[in-house]
Formats: sequence, C-alpha cells, structure tokens
Amino acid sequence: QVQLVESGGGLVQAGGSLRLSCAASGRIFSYTMGWFRQAPGKERDFVAGISRINGRMSYVDSVKGRFTISRDNAKNALYLQMNNLKPEDTAVYYCAASSALFSSLSRNDYDIWGRGTQVTVSS
Repeated sequence: QVQLVESGGGLVQAGGSLRLSCAASGRIFSYTMGWFRQAPGKERDFVAGISRINGRMSYVDSVKGRFTISRDNAKNALYLQMNNLKPEDTAVYYCAASSALFSSLSRNDYDIWGRGTQVTVSS
C-alpha cells in the first residue's frame, strides 16, 4: 500500500505563503488525491482535491482563490500552494488518497492518509 508523507508546514504571518508537499512511496496516478485539515477541537475537513481521471480540482469555499492543489504523477507527489494565509487556516494538514474517480468532501472516501504537517498562521 502506498504511504504518504507531508512536509512544508511551519509558522507564517498572516498574508504569507506556504507550499505543502506530499510524497508517496508508490505510484499515485490511480488515486484521486486530497488535502484535509484539522484544527484543535474540530473535525478533519476537506480543503482541496484533484481527480485521478481528468485532473479536475475542487476546493472548499474558504480557500478558493488563495490555495492551489496540483499533482505530479511522474514524481508521485501532491502539492498545496497556500497564499494570503489567514489565522483561521491554522491546522494540521493531511494528504489523502482515494480510489474514487473524483474528489470527495467526505474523509470516509479516502483510504490512505499521511501523518500531517502543522501550519500555524499568526495575526
């Protein structure tokens, strides 16, 4: 089974940028990939996804226009470019893989998870 490892998190001021990476131990071309995040005391929520079929990208409304998800199947990698970060973006960010054709907002549809990387945005 493919294993996922996130990196790129850190502490940044509001308005700053970070680029998260997710490295897979095997091929990801057959997976729909997603990023989720979990703030303290809250549920793990969908942030962005990218389909394995047509590369269609989906975003939660709160990050549209600020975050961009991308994938490089040749490198078995997933990325999340985060611009204009806000304090409410503070969370642990998780990379996930799904056998579904298209992105799903439900974490139950994702089969493989990384351990997460912490993103902290100061005001």
